[in-house]
Amino acid sequence: MPRLSVILPCYNEARTLPEIVRRVRATARAHEIIAVDDGSTDASAAALVELSRAPGAPLTLLRHARNRGKGAAIRTGLAAVTGDLVLVQDADLEYDPAAYAALVAPFADSTVQAVYGSRNLHPNPRSTSAFYWGGRFLSWFANVLYGSRVTDISTGYKVVRTDVLRALPLAADGFEFCEEVTALLLRRGVRIREVPISYVPRTRAEGKKIRARDGVIAIATLIRLRWK
Repeated sequence: MPRLSVILPCYNEARTLPEIVRRVRATARAHEIIAVDDGSTDASAAALVELSRAPGAPLTLLRHARNRGKGAAIRTGLAAVTGDLVLVQDADLEYDPAAYAALVAPFADSTVQAVYGSRNLHPNPRSTSAFYWGGRFLSWFANVLYGSRVTDISTGYKVVRTDVLRALPLAADGFEFCEEVTALLLRRGVRIREVPISYVPRTRAEGKKIRARDGVIAIATLIRLRWK
């Protein structure tokens, strides 16, 4: 089975980091965890230092001096990856590492290059109607532009072969990384497989960071990359 590298971008997630790292390690599927502290102003860095000393999958800590965005954190983590597959794991507990087995299983077929965990292949809780329908619109819009049939392009669970991901000209700094990587994969003819996952959304009061402007940037990213 291919070795799985988990990139863990985080920004002010000191409260949830111990639990998410515990869950990742409990799967016994992570070859390594590459944690990227994206300029946090809370105790995230200290929490990650402590977690790097705990038993389980080795945790490498990388840091940005200032907050640069999720996409920038993923690119930083990608440069340090040593595994065959890359999985992006948000630190906020919305996505459960118990899904790793299902996400990695399709890669037993050597022709599979990318697998997404879809929140829309079976019922899941919704944070707000606007957030849910915004995500569904982005998937529909991407499918119209690129001739694809992806049900959840904004999912946080994306697993891609390391060599494939590194070959993409990734440049997005923010949450639009999701649309950028999807567009670039589709432009290169990569078929994106999907598996159903569970999802427990958090509210803005609990720390959810995506805003309406991120949706506008996502749409612009899909349009720009379609004809670039």
